Amino acid sequence: MKKDHVTSDILDLYRELIIDHAHSPRNYRSLVGATNSSEGINPLCGDKLYLYIKINSKKIIEDISFEGTGCAVSMASASLLTESIKNLSISEANDFFESVISFMLDKNNDSNLNKKINLSKLKALEGVKQYPMRIKCATLAWHALHAAINKTSFSVTTE
Repeated sequence: MKKDHVTSDILDLYRELIIDHAHSPRNYRSLVGATNSSEGINPLCGDKLYLYIKINSKKIIEDISFEGTGCAVSMASASLLTESIKNLSISEANDFFESVISFMLDKNNDSNLNKKINLSKLKALEGVKQYPMRIKCATLAWHALHAAINKTSFSVTTE
């Protein structure tokens, strides 16, 4: 029984973290001087966000922000993304993207990479895995990040 109580407490903390980031998103603003940007759209849920990134000459993400509308999961994930990615190199951000997507889709493509990346706060999104339609909400900002830093496309969609 004690294990269930601990699990319940952790889930409550995760829910609180998601609610906090959804209601008070970090780095929710436009970004003057952004060097990279992208738009993410989830037509099933109606989520739409714009991600702005400022990458310096050393290929470090100096600043990152987002704007948009969406469900609590989408907004919380974007907020958590901005806190997790700031001050990483483009290479590290790409590794982080791969780890988050693998984590959300229950894939362990590169266990060495996953050991290197600390997903700490992002584990709050783990409960979303129980709702397959919500995984797209949780990963939207991450796909927008990948598109922006690699300049593969301005607009990405979950479909």
